[in-house]
Amino acid sequence: MTGTVSAEIPVSADSRPRHVAIIMDGNNRWAKARRLKGVAGHKAGVDAVRSVVETCAREGVEVLTLFAFSSENWRRPKDEVSALMKLFVFALEREVRKLHRNDICLRIVGDRSEFSATLQELMAKAEELTCNNTRMTLVIAANYGGHWDIAQAARQLAGQVKAGQLQPSDITDDLIQQHLSIGDLPMPDLMIRTAGEQRISNFMLWHLAYTELYFSPVFWPDFKEDEMRKALQAYAGRQRRFGQTDDQITAEPSPQ
Repeated sequence: MTGTVSAEIPVSADSRPRHVAIIMDGNNRWAKARRLKGVAGHKAGVDAVRSVVETCAREGVEVLTLFAFSSENWRRPKDEVSALMKLFVFALEREVRKLHRNDICLRIVGDRSEFSATLQELMAKAEELTCNNTRMTLVIAANYGGHWDIAQAARQLAGQVKAGQLQPSDITDDLIQQHLSIGDLPMPDLMIRTAGEQRISNFMLWHLAYTELYFSPVFWPDFKEDEMRKALQAYAGRQRRFGQTDDQITAEPSPQ
């Protein structure tokens, strides 16, 4: 499914996704098209983040998850990685109080051990400041990978088995999900990827089993309110089956 929407469909409460996940792609290509350094694209991407967060909050989305930095992104050029880390610090210092004023809870998921002590401290303080906010939960996936997430859940469960707290036969899909990094939140209803790429790139592998996918050709720095609304409208026009037939969907509500 591409980002083309043939007609505007109102996004009612019944057709609104509870959880939207986004792979923010195209910052470097946006900068290259303007003959700028890659970091300029990442800086411009911060404005898009702000716009999308505001739009989702206004539309009543409960959870917004943004793929900010993958576990594979460490392979990028060192100067780009360094610039990204500085930008992450800047965003945490400047944007978190705005989130707090707007009653938005911030959660950061991923392996933090690779980040500097300063950045880890800022993450912890940001989460502590906003932890009681209820309007929307903003999840930032940083040094995150779907393989990592499943592996860390498996390690926790293996430790419980070793300690005699759990039997292997007790391990179910639901139990694994509870040990994922955001296992307490609703599963994503809609996953968006910008910049024309049509793959999930090790993002939330467990979570995306029944998620509706939306691929936009727009580079992330240009994906702002209008583009976000197009994605929400496209989702509103989908019929989610969860393995059922059309007749079953018509006869009874789908599971949430």
